[in-house]
Amino acid sequence: VRKDADSSERVLMDMRWGLVPSWFKKDDPSKMQFNTSNCRSDTMLKKSSYKGALLKGKRCVVLADGFYEWQQCSGGKQPYFIYFPQSKDAMAEGKEGDEEWRGWRLLTMAGIFDCWEPPSGGEMLYTYTIITVDASKDVSFIHHRQVRAGKGAAGRMPAILDGDEAIRKWLDFAEVPTQEAVKLIQPTENIVFHPVSTFVNSVRNNAPECLAPIELGAKKEVKATPSSKVMLGWLKNSQEGSPQKKENDLPRWTSQFIHSPSPKKSSADILQQWLGKEGEPAAKKHKA
Repeated sequence: VRKDADSSERVLMDMRWGLVPSWFKKDDPSKMQFNTSNCRSDTMLKKSSYKGALLKGKRCVVLADGFYEWQQCSGGKQPYFIYFPQSKDAMAEGKEGDEEWRGWRLLTMAGIFDCWEPPSGGEMLYTYTIITVDASKDVSFIHHRQVRAGKGAAGRMPAILDGDEAIRKWLDFAEVPTQEAVKLIQPTENIVFHPVSTFVNSVRNNAPECLAPIELGAKKEVKATPSSKVMLGWLKNSQEGSPQKKENDLPRWTSQFIHSPSPKKSSADILQQWLGKEGEPAAKKHKA
């Protein structure tokens, strides 16, 4: 284990969505018989799939433009897009030489990752799961009809880390022990949402229409929030540009949460230095 590792250093890397525990013995991760895409906060310290990684400090933050929930209505299921409130200048371009990001504020969701090595040898596979909590008051509105009809329990939502301090504590595995870090896992009310077209119901569709606010019927009308109006304006402006600009500037997503391809080796090497050979949290580097 490297004693001089700095646990406050951050590494951005690709991981596969769906945690594969380091103790998994089969030669093919797809042979896992249970889904590990999401991890309930109330059982994450009890289930063997997550407990070991969590106690070893393998905490990560998953980035996404937002996520979707569906409300059961008489005419079917109505999708909603849920995201952080956006500032008025969220879509404004920064001045030349200005390194501060002024674009879309991404959701920062708490996750757990693990590193699995094939029994027969080969490149290590980094995977993650997104921690979920009971839906906040506002998001529960989307699940309300379903709960009253007795068709399911109260909804869930990703555990969102709101602000730099929460993110710092969740990621700094050496300075912030597990029992302290899990206190950060709480529902947040600092989110907004708007109804979107059922166009999003097909995973094959990946276009501005998936995010654009729509107006529901008079009895179910949801007023557009300032941030949703900003989004719609941004989408329209992007469509007026060149096809290349339109493709690069729009938020990207492929399903309910964003997930990534297999990890890059360079980032994995850096991460492995943090964790040490046994995967234990390394000591925080003391600065002079």
